[in-house]
This record gives sequence, C-alpha cells and structure tokens, in this order.
Amino acid sequence: MEHGDRALLEEMLAPLGGVAIRRMFGGLGLFRDGLMFGLVARDVLYLKVAPEETGTFAAEGGAPFSYATKDGRTTTIASYWRAPDRLSDDPDEFLAWARRACAAAQAADRAKPAGRRRAGPVG
Repeated sequence: MEHGDRALLEEMLAPLGGVAIRRMFGGLGLFRDGLMFGLVARDVLYLKVAPEETGTFAAEGGAPFSYATKDGRTTTIASYWRAPDRLSDDPDEFLAWARRACAAAQAADRAKPAGRRRAGPVG
C-alpha cells in the first residue's frame, strides 16, 4: 500500500480519532494517544504488529520494516510490517488493521516498565 499522500492518510485514519501524523526521517510517523502505531517510509505503509500477528502479515506478502545503515548492514525492526496493498481499496478493512496496530502499540507500551511508558492508562 503506497501512502505517500499525507492527505489521503489523514482522511483514511480520521475515524480513529486522535491521530497525529509527523514527519520523521524522510517519511511519516503515525501516532495515536502518544504512541507510534505506523510509519510510511519510501512511500510504503508499515503497521505496528503484535508478535502473534506477524504470520497474518507474512501471509499477505508483508515483510518487516528494514533499512540500510552507514556501514552497509541492514537493520530490521520486526515490530513494524508492510501493510497489505489491498487495504487502500477497502477503507473499513484499512481501519480494522489500523485499530489492530494501535492495540499492538498499546500492548507494547503496557509491557514496558512503568517509568518508560509513553501513554497514560487507556480505558
């Protein structure tokens, strides 16, 4: 799913409420309630994924986010996976996947020690 168009992303994510889109490292970071749940890099959308859901993304042809470092190594961030391209054609399913990404971000935040959490209690 190519989503370099910030206006389109804002429109598709509006029903979630409280979403902020920020420029980051030549791309975009997607935040809700202070937690990053997605990113756009090289015009590709990646969503935060709970460990038990990586198989779902892999079955859709996704792969974890990775980037090259200065020394030529590739670094993979396994908690963000490429979103299926088909989501751009189905706003309801897109929102369902975005909600799961938000839930994954919240779960990851809750798993951190109290002093390192970013968001307040969700409830």
